[in-house]
Amino acid sequence: MLIADLYKIKQDTVREGIQTSSITLNPGSELFKGHFPGNPITPGVCTLQIIKELTEKRTQCSLFMRKASNVKFMAVINPEKTPDLVIINEFTDTEEEIKVKSTVKYEDTVALKVVVTFIKL
Repeated sequence: MLIADLYKIKQDTVREGIQTSSITLNPGSELFKGHFPGNPITPGVCTLQIIKELTEKRTQCSLFMRKASNVKFMAVINPEKTPDLVIINEFTDTEEEIKVKSTVKYEDTVALKVVVTFIKL
């Protein structure tokens, strides 16, 4: 993990090319002290990093994010109010790259939709 105490994986399953992960954000993480004091918000780049790390866990290899498209941040993720997230990653793999269509949500709220292309290192 790039940020060691940012989140914990509660559950992670892969079925038919779809990875479903339940994670819990740590509202006490140092990251949230600066983003923003008194009103913590999960930075979008950190959410993308979590998607990358979950994809690396699935593929068992290091990845580099080549491209992100159709990025739609639809709701704020406040770790104090909604620390439990579900991340659904749908994969299309080739020898050189992995394309991930990802949805991040909490409760009934979709917070992020994105398509990310990774290359294998």
